Amino acid sequence: MALFQRSCTKFSCILQSAKLTPRYYSKTDLSLEKNIKKSVFISQSKDIYTNLAIEQWLYKNFDFTKHHVLMLWQNDPCVVIGRHQNPWSEANYTELDNITDNGVQLVRRSSGGGALYQDLGNLNVTFFTPSERFNARYNFEVLSRGLFREFGLMTEVSSNELVLRSNKEVSGTAAKLGRTNSYHHCSLLVSTNKVNATLALQKHEVSIQSKATLSRVAKMMNLCEENTKVTIPLVMKAIGWEFMRTTALTMKDGGQELANKQNGFQMINPTENWFPGLKEIQDYYTSWDWCYGNTPKFHITQSFPVPGGLIHNTSGTCADVKVTMTVESGKISDITLFVPEGFSSFGFTGEAKVVTGLKGKRFSINAFNELENSLDSLLDEKERFVTECVRQVMTSA
Repeated sequence: MALFQRSCTKFSCILQSAKLTPRYYSKTDLSLEKNIKKSVFISQSKDIYTNLAIEQWLYKNFDFTKHHVLMLWQNDPCVVIGRHQNPWSEANYTELDNITDNGVQLVRRSSGGGALYQDLGNLNVTFFTPSERFNARYNFEVLSRGLFREFGLMTEVSSNELVLRSNKEVSGTAAKLGRTNSYHHCSLLVSTNKVNATLALQKHEVSIQSKATLSRVAKMMNLCEENTKVTIPLVMKAIGWEFMRTTALTMKDGGQELANKQNGFQMINPTENWFPGLKEIQDYYTSWDWCYGNTPKFHITQSFPVPGGLIHNTSGTCADVKVTMTVESGKISDITLFVPEGFSSFGFTGEAKVVTGLKGKRFSINAFNELENSLDSLLDEKERFVTECVRQVMTSA
């Protein structure tokens, strides 16, 4: 009991430092608390698209009024970006296939927030409740209590993230609130490969202007670095039992007695038999239209030196051609070529062909190859140069 009293004192400090407002419920709400059951669902899939589909299925179809759910799930290596992010700004897209033996998947989730890398060293934790009972403070406390009770880890909440040692992030977090249901998911770093994470999230040196949500740089730390006894199975057990022993609304510790009254741990099988319509949701998450086509409008610019001394500016130095592409819904809507003074005097006529051929194409490394087959093979040197500039911009994507 002394150990738990110390943890409760610590949690009070956590909540004060995080400036999270306590949630108050009416007497009617509190009278219903004893009727709310809890379940811990554990996904048997390690596929990010499948797990996001299960999460979305529950959010759309499940009635959480008298049944709160905690879902625990893991993924094979992947980069998960937020709903309003630009994948070309957030991930090392040209190298994802080479970072692990089976590559790293790139996927967009339905909630907001920033990009993160995941592998089997991550534990994803999703709290499902009715929207009117959404309570991030409650969820953070369940995580903090469970980690402290099982491992003695003194976590804190900072800027709505779970941290150790005041500034080392051990969990990202995002949420989705709908008219009826809500979920709040966290990604706990247990034993994540931080080298792969750094490679997967490495930014390309390209100029992108956009209103998309940008990820912030965070100092990451695995829980196992603080306590070598921490493993994924033990964290699943600790968080699951803490969830079941905590009262549904008031965050009181009901101990083993309350935990035994809950629905317990349940392995869920991500199939159509269990979740009718799941395949359709999964297909949507894997689609180009969702992952790339949902990207907010952006402009990408690169400059290229004119080759072979074809043109020099007034100072006698080599000039550059600047290429700017406008991308909307993942497709090229416009191309602007800023040609150096004097370059047009060579009778340059390839700009119209390049712009016409690329407009409407998906912004990807393959778009140029499709265009190249349709271009006149007799382009003069200056036309071929501009086309090469466009190829380099596309290849950088």
